[in-house]
Amino acid sequence: MISVKCPYCHIGLKVDEGKIPLDITSFKCPKCKGSIPLSLLSEKKDRPEMESETILVTPIKAGTGRLTVLPDTYTPEQSFSLQEGVVIVGRKSNASKATLPIVTSDLTMSREHIRIEVKKNAKGGYKHYLSDNNSKNHTLYNNNCLKNGEVVVLNDNDEIILGRTVIRFNE
Repeated sequence: MISVKCPYCHIGLKVDEGKIPLDITSFKCPKCKGSIPLSLLSEKKDRPEMESETILVTPIKAGTGRLTVLPDTYTPEQSFSLQEGVVIVGRKSNASKATLPIVTSDLTMSREHIRIEVKKNAKGGYKHYLSDNNSKNHTLYNNNCLKNGEVVVLNDNDEIILGRTVIRFNE
């Protein structure tokens, strides 16, 4: 979900970018019925500059993501491919029920620290939804603490910190 403000009536809107058709150039504000222009960001840099009122939306990538655990004194480098469905990420131990266990001596990482849900959308792309799994030491997402019940959409090169362990998400 992205936050959008209507340039006419200034109402705040939440838009699920996964439901925006690729050929759409604008949509109507549900309150004032004003036309809100938008443009899909492309990898090409040859687009003319858009108006400042235009909302830019990145098209959804076709593949599932990958988590890379960055090495430190507690944790060796590790890499994991994500699959469609729900993944619980946490510290590997005999008592852990994590479906993606990380080998680490970082005891500030919970055994089931975060939850990542990978969903396929109607366009054939994948979205990755991150939430804290009621961990004791919380989760930092791009240096912001995830609140209880908060869900964020992962983007390429996002950083997730579990205890002292840093994980990078890549599409």
